Amino acid sequence: MNEGAPPAVRAAAIRVGSDGEIAARHRMVPAEVPVAVSFLGIGYAVMMASPADLEDFAVGFARSERLIHAARDVVGIDVRVEESGILLGIELRHECHDRVLRRVRHRVGDSSCGLCGIENLEQALRPLPKLPPPARIAPAAIFRALQAIREHQPLNAATGAVHAAAYCDGQGAVIAAREDVGRHNAFDKLIGHCLRQRRDISGGFALLTARCSYELVEKAALAGVPLLVTVSAPTGLAIERATEAGLTLIALARPDSMLVMTDPHGLFARDSGDDGNRSRKGRSRND
Repeated sequence: MNEGAPPAVRAAAIRVGSDGEIAARHRMVPAEVPVAVSFLGIGYAVMMASPADLEDFAVGFARSERLIHAARDVVGIDVRVEESGILLGIELRHECHDRVLRRVRHRVGDSSCGLCGIENLEQALRPLPKLPPPARIAPAAIFRALQAIREHQPLNAATGAVHAAAYCDGQGAVIAAREDVGRHNAFDKLIGHCLRQRRDISGGFALLTARCSYELVEKAALAGVPLLVTVSAPTGLAIERATEAGLTLIALARPDSMLVMTDPHGLFARDSGDDGNRSRKGRSRND
């Protein structure tokens, strides 16, 4: 949903071909605007984001920041479009006020930084909840979702420059998807949508068209997503945090293959017939 600012704009360009041809062109590019987030009227962060689905973003961001536990903890969302950006005011239940006051600080967030304003490593890497085992999902369901995700990326189809986060059910059907120029923002929007819809996400998985940083693993753990699939590679810290939370993490997911990076519940284990190790058939020399 668009809250008053276009998610994409038309830009002029010049195409230069390898054959020497030069021609004027136009291309749709994603809008990227500053969104000033405040809680209880107190400035909290400025995020560079796509100006769509901002109410979902408000709820998902509040959950990722550990300021709320459920959508009902958010009692008001005010979206105001200004000339210089968007003001996103979020009101929380009284029981959540102390969390805001403990965390509030002057911070500026960009599309890739999850540490802005945090003064020490203890705050950066706080303990994560332990996730229950995910539903037993067949690899075919994940490949099915990978084939379907493009149909749920209208902004990327127009611009080729935004990330998507999708919630998929146990059969691989894409139930909901959100897009943003920032991969963190896209996931926050998806989490916020699921919270607002009171959607049970324990029986499916999240699919992200992005590099898997540790912040995305943390968002999944805090939202209760037991299985996370990303199309790009994870960082070492992402794997460590996934292991800590008991999160099943799949990376480099392609239409014909994927890598299981963490499998704490043995969902993808295959007996070799003698020692219980996974089959080595088809493994590359780089494994």
